[in-house]
Amino acid sequence: MIKSRIAAGAALLAVAAGAAHAGEFSVTPTITNDYDFRGFSMTDEDPAFQLGASYGFDNGIYLGAWGSNIDPSGSNSGVEIDYFAGYAGSTEAFGYDVGVVYYTYTGIPGGSDANTLEVFAGLSKDWLSGKLSFSDDYRGSDESAFYFEGNAAYPLPNNFSLIAHAGYGFGDAYADEVLDYALGVGYSYKNFNFTVKGVDTDVSGEDVRLVATVSTTLPWSN
Repeated sequence: MIKSRIAAGAALLAVAAGAAHAGEFSVTPTITNDYDFRGFSMTDEDPAFQLGASYGFDNGIYLGAWGSNIDPSGSNSGVEIDYFAGYAGSTEAFGYDVGVVYYTYTGIPGGSDANTLEVFAGLSKDWLSGKLSFSDDYRGSDESAFYFEGNAAYPLPNNFSLIAHAGYGFGDAYADEVLDYALGVGYSYKNFNFTVKGVDTDVSGEDVRLVATVSTTLPWSN
């Protein structure tokens, strides 16, 4: 099943790559040993092939879609496709990004019922960034949820970087507030980016997971 999804994604990638020369269009394929979403595995700690595509306009508006195979319970094979749009820019002091994401799920129990619309706002400065996301109906719960995250990618010599993440989920949709965190290393080689990180949450029974990814973005720069 994983191989078939990779093949389908590769076909889509080939079509998108041809369109990439038409303007500010980019495609990012990613392979990971575990699809991590806010500290939890969306593939039951199995591999995932992911593909994102976006178009950025000169005025700062952007839109796109992102997809991945999912299998949260380890007994069903499904697909997540997210659609997003936003506006990004910068001042002399910081960068900013505001927008909306619509998460959709198929092929898993209760899939479409978990579809979620979120709005977000983020700020960035050099290698630091933070973002707050909000949904008034999180995963079909009819309850609101917030997620605040801070991220760092501190540059190191020889194209390495130290990466860190901390996230905090809270609101009526949560039975208990959840803290997730990650620490790892990134490395860039030509047009490819590699990361290895340890991921964990404060939820009882959850163990530290090692998540590795490799990605590239087309069109490649010279």
